[in-house]
Amino acid sequence: MRYLRPLLVLGPVLAAACGDPFGLLRPSIDNVVDTVSLYALSGTPVTTASGYYLQFRETVRIDQGGTFDFAIDLDTAGRPVLLPTGALRLGRSSGVQGTALPFDSIRLAPDRGFQLDSAVTVDVGGRAIVHSQPTSCNIGLSAGYYYYAKLQILTVDTAARRIDFQILVDTNCGYRGLEPGLPSR
Repeated sequence: MRYLRPLLVLGPVLAAACGDPFGLLRPSIDNVVDTVSLYALSGTPVTTASGYYLQFRETVRIDQGGTFDFAIDLDTAGRPVLLPTGALRLGRSSGVQGTALPFDSIRLAPDRGFQLDSAVTVDVGGRAIVHSQPTSCNIGLSAGYYYYAKLQILTVDTAARRIDFQILVDTNCGYRGLEPGLPSR
């Protein structure tokens, strides 16, 4: 019985810290649209950033073994190819899916339909939705939450093998809202 008492004290504290009945913390970070440049995995020096890490909204060099959620390359026609970790044989943990919706119309990330093992080709002007590798968000023991993002390819410099895109990442763990400002879901 004496072990039950501390659990009863913690219960209301945890519930008060949560933002919804699913145990997510209240959103506290505004979603913003950033412009990012990444270099193709192939045909560029290994010192250039080819990957993107959603949680910290940062470009990553793949050669350093750092954490990333997708990498980018160019196909033989010079079109951008988005590669989730599974497509690079690094585990089926992040996901990518193309979408025909206009960038500003994507308001909520889907909860299914992501490519985990294969690349997604996106033309200039094309859009995609990405989810991160699973995380616990520091609110639970299991890694069952994701960070979500939408992106649109702006330009491709085939000579430099550089891809410029705009991206909006929801860094409020577990939320799927993809509009500027604080997400509501």
